[in-house]
Amino acid sequence: MLEIRPAREDDLPAVAALAVEARDDSPTGAQLGAQDAGRLLEHLSVLLAAGGHVLVAEHNGQVVGVILGRVVAAYLFAHRASLYLDMLFVAPRARRHGVGHALLRAAADLAAEHECDDIYSAPVPGNRGVQRFLARLGFAPAAGHRVVSVAALQRRLATDAAARDGAHHSRRSARGGLEDLIARRRRARSVMESGPIDMRPVGGGAPSRRRPAKAS
Repeated sequence: MLEIRPAREDDLPAVAALAVEARDDSPTGAQLGAQDAGRLLEHLSVLLAAGGHVLVAEHNGQVVGVILGRVVAAYLFAHRASLYLDMLFVAPRARRHGVGHALLRAAADLAAEHECDDIYSAPVPGNRGVQRFLARLGFAPAAGHRVVSVAALQRRLATDAAARDGAHHSRRSARGGLEDLIARRRRARSVMESGPIDMRPVGGGAPSRRRPAKAS
């Protein structure tokens, strides 16, 4: 018999094991984090303590599927709350038995209970089976996530800042050289337009001619 219910504290090790299985089930699983069960248990405990939701699918006493969700309140770009599914995973051994549908029905009921307008899901990258499953149920593309390590981002920002500073200094130097060239050309043009320079002494007229003295 299949039962969908909120996870209890003693379910968390099984949920963590499913999270590791979901990681390994993806072609890009190595990018999703470490296979540290202790850390996963810590994250799950924090999620529950912060008001998150962990729904498990139990079949014959075993947890075979899980949904991790958070209700996101209305914010600047959304007038109503929404349910964000961080993880939807069904163990391969339990697939094609309606487990995924049952989990999403429970998620839809949870969203309605919290008056959410939409449900967002972030399937494990590269897991085309989950993506096709969600698409069949009406989930449409909404946005794409991009990821970068903090250290890599800091290095790139520092490199770009140095490049901008260098370019700014070059532009200032070039601008200073251009302004100096323009100023020199203006001075030269001013001299040319003023005409020939009068070299006569100030107040002078035509030079007077002295008559030669008469011989006595």
